[in-house]
Amino acid sequence: MKASVVIPTKNPGQIFRDVLDRVLEQDCPWPFEILVIDSGSSDGTLEYARSKSGVRLHEIAPQEFGHGRTRNLAASLATGDFIAFITHDALPVDTGWLRTIVEAVEQDDTIAGAFGRHIAYPDATPFIKRDLEVHFAGFSALPAVVSRKMDPERYEADQGWRQVLHFYSDNNSCLRRSVWEKMPYPDVEFAEDQIWAHRVIEAGYAKAYAVDAVVYHSHDYGVFDQFRRAFDESNAFRVLFGYRLNARPTRAVLSIAYLTKRDLAFAWRNRVSPFTTLKRLFFNVATVTGQMTGAHAARLPGRVRLSLSRDKRLQRSLPVPDPR
Repeated sequence: MKASVVIPTKNPGQIFRDVLDRVLEQDCPWPFEILVIDSGSSDGTLEYARSKSGVRLHEIAPQEFGHGRTRNLAASLATGDFIAFITHDALPVDTGWLRTIVEAVEQDDTIAGAFGRHIAYPDATPFIKRDLEVHFAGFSALPAVVSRKMDPERYEADQGWRQVLHFYSDNNSCLRRSVWEKMPYPDVEFAEDQIWAHRVIEAGYAKAYAVDAVVYHSHDYGVFDQFRRAFDESNAFRVLFGYRLNARPTRAVLSIAYLTKRDLAFAWRNRVSPFTTLKRLFFNVATVTGQMTGAHAARLPGRVRLSLSRDKRLQRSLPVPDPR
């Protein structure tokens, strides 16, 4: 089998039906399979997956789920030489998505995996649409295939460059099975995709960006939810990669000021409503303060960390190194 598409699911709602239908419509010159791996859905997802010809469904208990662990299980059950992962709310924009992202990996034997572009759903706010456009435009400005061998000295000295090289998103990705067999995903509750990319880059493999393999994928979180997400992400990045996001109060204040100025100017130019703009300003404060709090999470009592976290399972899984 040339390729497998893996979709982890748990109570995704209607959007999963659209995603599965679009994956079934993919136009490829070679055969591919679809594997749905579900961890306890009760919203009709199982029945819908079973109703579709050409879809394999594998069920696991909710307590067995792990972001890295479940993807490793799915890869072991899949038969494709290339394994594409999308989440249950990532909708391929067109019928060429799978072909494009597989071709991005197979263009060179040194490429371990590729990630594709995300764009916001049409009903997303102008700020969310802008954020995704800017984020992925940064990768479009780089060579489509990157590795540490491009500039070994910069890789050793520049943390920002290392972050660029190990960015990888399993919302829209494809890996080479032969590399995964040597280097499976880590069994972690967060950033399994970026940790895996970091490891393959360290091992000398290359990574590709598939700019034309596009999915709709965006969320409009509330202010408190955003604080908690930023806290979780910052704490996890501190533990897993040693990054300390907006750790200093002065840096946090400067970040909030910069984001406020940027977004007010954007709102003025694009005639964004006052309500949407005000929500965005609070969203920015929540993001930065969540990051700052997460950067110092090791100093907090365990109960406080759990109360601030949106993902309790993630927080319980993270070791707590000595604060500094």
